[in-house]
Amino acid sequence: MIYTEIALFAVLVAMLIDLFVLKTRLLLTALFWTSYAIILPFQLITNWWLTSRNIVMYDADAIIGLRIAAAPVEDLLFGFALVLAVLTMWISRDPN
Repeated sequence: MIYTEIALFAVLVAMLIDLFVLKTRLLLTALFWTSYAIILPFQLITNWWLTSRNIVMYDADAIIGLRIAAAPVEDLLFGFALVLAVLTMWISRDPN
C-alpha cells in the first residue's frame, strides 16, 4: 500500500469504529467538529515545521503530491483519523 491508501484506510477505520463499533457517533456532533477546528491549525503548523525543514520527508511516488502547509494532504487524513480514534475511545470509556 502507498501512503495515500493507508491514510484513506485509517480514516475509514476510525469512522467505522466511531459510528458502528463503539457507537459514540462523534462525527455527528458539533462538539467534535469544534474540537477538530481547534486542533487543525496546530497540526498544520507542526506539519509545516517538520516538512519545510526536511525533518520529515516523503517519497514522491507514495503520495498524490497535493500539499497543505508544506505537508502532504495525507498527513491531514492521518491526523483526522488519529483525533477521531482517540476521542472515540476516550468517550466510550467514560463511566458516566
